[in-house]
Amino acid sequence: MTTKSMTTTPLLTVEHLTMRFGGLVAVNDVSFSANNGEITAIIGPNGAGKTTLFNCITGFYTPTVGRLTLRHADGKEFLLERMPGYRISQKASVARTFQNIRLFGGMSVLENLIVAQHNKLIRASGFSIAGLLGLPSYTRTEREAVELAKYWLDRVRLLEFADWEAGNLPYGAQRRLEIARAMCTEPVMLCLDEPAAGLNPRESGELADLLTYIRDEHKIGVLLIEHDMSVVMSISDHVVVLDYGRKISDGDPAFVKNDPAVIRAYLGEEEDEDLPPEIKADLPEVAKRAGEGA
Repeated sequence: MTTKSMTTTPLLTVEHLTMRFGGLVAVNDVSFSANNGEITAIIGPNGAGKTTLFNCITGFYTPTVGRLTLRHADGKEFLLERMPGYRISQKASVARTFQNIRLFGGMSVLENLIVAQHNKLIRASGFSIAGLLGLPSYTRTEREAVELAKYWLDRVRLLEFADWEAGNLPYGAQRRLEIARAMCTEPVMLCLDEPAAGLNPRESGELADLLTYIRDEHKIGVLLIEHDMSVVMSISDHVVVLDYGRKISDGDPAFVKNDPAVIRAYLGEEEDEDLPPEIKADLPEVAKRAGEGA
């Protein structure tokens, strides 16, 4: 299931991105674009540089070389490689989840989503004065924040658990809550680092439905790192494949699935060896098992 790009101008343009750690080159001259209203998946074997690339985009690392341009629908442009991480979230409106769940386990489910909206609540409070006095401008913003949180709790089927401590939720529910929390920041781009990790097939299917809903109904760009090829191939509009820090393939899922360079990267075949058609057809399942066992 795919949608057309919402605009001819890419939401994110990555140009010649390189990230070195001393003598180790983790990402090597990678370029690609991601469009608004599309799901762009970044895939590749373990150690390919996917999370390092995410860390550069979201400000955890400053790239050694390269330009990362994010464009909003109103024409504003942000050079992410020049911004500290908190500004990328606050000003450029990029939200992210992580491989390891990072909820506030001692807070309630609802409180986790209210905390995600702290920037607009702080502004509305006049940095505490309006909040202390209960001025209408703050109470209105606070009410809107609760309504937005309730909306996303309903979308991820956690509304009835709003008063639970987040740390007491089952693992799959915590994954969904992380995505809901990210969406409460009202991002223009949502970056998800292995959101299907640890999920069973039913939960992975529910995740796929949630991500397509976010793409189709909220018209934002989703950047996705994922090992579960059944999820990637079913929902992605665009797939970028990394191997040893380099981009080896870039296209729609059908193209990438049948690209010999991708098959070699996942299955370790020599370049002059042709794989039987039945193995190519089974690449998503083979790659999924490889990711689970790594």
